[in-house]
Amino acid sequence: MLRKFRVRLNDKEYMVEMEELTPGFEAPAAQEAPAQAAPASAPSQAPAEAAPEPSPAPAPASQPGSGEEVTAPMPGTILNVLVQPGETVAESQAVVVLDAMKMENQIVAPKAGQVTSVLVKEGQTVDVGETLFTVE
Repeated sequence: MLRKFRVRLNDKEYMVEMEELTPGFEAPAAQEAPAQAAPASAPSQAPAEAAPEPSPAPAPASQPGSGEEVTAPMPGTILNVLVQPGETVAESQAVVVLDAMKMENQIVAPKAGQVTSVLVKEGQTVDVGETLFTVE
């Protein structure tokens, strides 16, 4: 059953139509937001189309190294690997570029140090939680 909702966001009103999947279930009303909300760090984007079927993951580019593992925060495709194992990186330096829902996301080093392994390569599809690289 298709239901219509009126949603207020930042003093703007929107009409939203949604299909009811669980009849009889109603979510509680949201509380009023503070008058001055902080701006979002990244705009939210609704999926425009279904994601393509993931291809089987190719063999890792290198073996896992010691150090802090950095994992994929979302499923997507690796567009670019910016460093190689053995290179030194600064804290917050981009190491991998991940395409998710047609947005490029830079995956950064959590700390300054040496990249001990890079486990992905360009064009590879990754899932949430999959280790991308390690930094020691």
